[in-house]
Amino acid sequence: MIELVKKLTSLHGPSGYEQEVSYFLRDYLKDKVDEVVIDPIGNVIAKKKGTKPGPVILLTAHMDEVGFIVKKIEANGFLRFEKLGGNDDRNLIAQPVKVLGEEGHINGVIGTLSAHFAKFDDAQKVRKHSQLYIDVGASSYQEAVEMGIEVGTPVTWGSELQILGSSEKPKIRAKSLDDRAGCAVILQVLEEIEQDFAGELTCLFTVQEEVGLRGAKTASEHIDADVAIAIDTTAVSDTFEQTMDQTLSLGKGTGIKVMDASLIVPNTMKKLLVQLAKENHIPYQLEVFTGIGTDGGAVMYANKGIPTGVLSIPSRYTHSSIELVDVGDLIATKDLVKAFVKSVDEQSSFPF
Repeated sequence: MIELVKKLTSLHGPSGYEQEVSYFLRDYLKDKVDEVVIDPIGNVIAKKKGTKPGPVILLTAHMDEVGFIVKKIEANGFLRFEKLGGNDDRNLIAQPVKVLGEEGHINGVIGTLSAHFAKFDDAQKVRKHSQLYIDVGASSYQEAVEMGIEVGTPVTWGSELQILGSSEKPKIRAKSLDDRAGCAVILQVLEEIEQDFAGELTCLFTVQEEVGLRGAKTASEHIDADVAIAIDTTAVSDTFEQTMDQTLSLGKGTGIKVMDASLIVPNTMKKLLVQLAKENHIPYQLEVFTGIGTDGGAVMYANKGIPTGVLSIPSRYTHSSIELVDVGDLIATKDLVKAFVKSVDEQSSFPF
């Protein structure tokens, strides 16, 4: 599963520019499902039928990542930029980036003051992203243009996946784990479950989640599902900053969502997921966190309403170049999704 996450996080797909990820998912899935399509805005929708009658289960995760977009090329070749998604200005300076130019990917860095100038500056100042710039090594406007950069060129983090921790309890550090980790969970479930389930699986990999759940809002209106599980990462609160309340931790299992800013999970869905976790000895945590929203919030409102649960992969340093997840939590999330799919049959219903 680590190799799958490595491949997915190596792709570059900021909100609105997810083509690399969409095409990869389509090609990866074409021999593993009965049908796979890319819709007009880039969502990937795959369907797979089980061997027995049963409900239609929607599994969804978003493929986009937070990033940036070039707003202006300065005369000296520096790039001014806007955010694509919820980046924190405090995480930006001195970070490597990839500029997705017309001629290929271009290495760059978000510039910052040299340490030698610190005594002449206000040490408490956090510069807004509008005051920052990306340095791609160009010496002029024309040189940047010749490198394939223009206004509107997308940008992602330039970091690569690393394995941290012990071999018994490894952790993955990478960009875009939010939510390529969720995409990996769905792909792994499809791999392991084969056709030994009831009903039909509809797997929805969405675009533009980071800028307002846009892909899920569009796609879910055209998907006829009986029940849904959204898989996403969520921010843990187990570090030492003053605002951390120690309610969700890395390495203690998948997060079964109770409530976030986008939805209140139906109590029957929450209880069912908890019951399955206990029966299958899958480690879990209950999550109440209003600082986040997921595609589950969009799916739940679709059509006449789809009963929706959400499983959260705990993550440190979310929306940064060094997001961190525990492999054990990743596997626990996969195992609970799989247990849910295997638990349904022709008589299954999901009442309020």
